[in-house]
Amino acid sequence: MARRLRSEGLDFVDTAPVRTVFARDLSAPPERVFHALADDIAGWAEWFPAVAAIQPLDGGAGRDVRLRGGARFRETVLVAKAPELYAYRVDVANVPGVRALVEEWRLTPAGPGTRVQWTFATDGTGLFRGVFRLAGPGLGRSFRGAVTALDRRLAA
Repeated sequence: MARRLRSEGLDFVDTAPVRTVFARDLSAPPERVFHALADDIAGWAEWFPAVAAIQPLDGGAGRDVRLRGGARFRETVLVAKAPELYAYRVDVANVPGVRALVEEWRLTPAGPGTRVQWTFATDGTGLFRGVFRLAGPGLGRSFRGAVTALDRRLAA
C-alpha cells in the first residue's frame, strides 16, 4: 500500500538520520551525464538494473518509478542544475517503514570525465533504518553497476 512520505528539501541530504554516499568516475563529460540523469528519464531503465520502469511526470517536475521487486515511488525533482546537480524527493512509496527519502546526484569534472557522487538520504522506523544500514553494501554494488553501465551507454 502506497503512503505519503514526509516532504523534505535538499538540506535533508546533509541532515538525514541515515545517509549513504557512493562515488565513481565516468569517462563521459558532466553535460552528457547530466542529460542522462535529468533529461533521458526513460533511459534509466536501460542502465540502472534496479529500475524496471520510469516515466517523467508534470513536464519533468516529477517521476513515477517502479523498481524490480515491486517497490514504487512518486518523486518530485528538487534541483536540476546542469551540469552539476540533480536531486529528487520521494513523495509517495509502497516501501514499509520509510518516512522520508531524498537522493542527490552531484557531478564534478574529473579530467576529461565526471566524478559522480550519489547520496541516498532517508528516515524511517527503527526497523527500516536497521535494514537500510545492512543493505548499504548492496546499494553500493547497485550504484557501481549502474554507473558502469551508464558510462558504457554514453560511450556508445
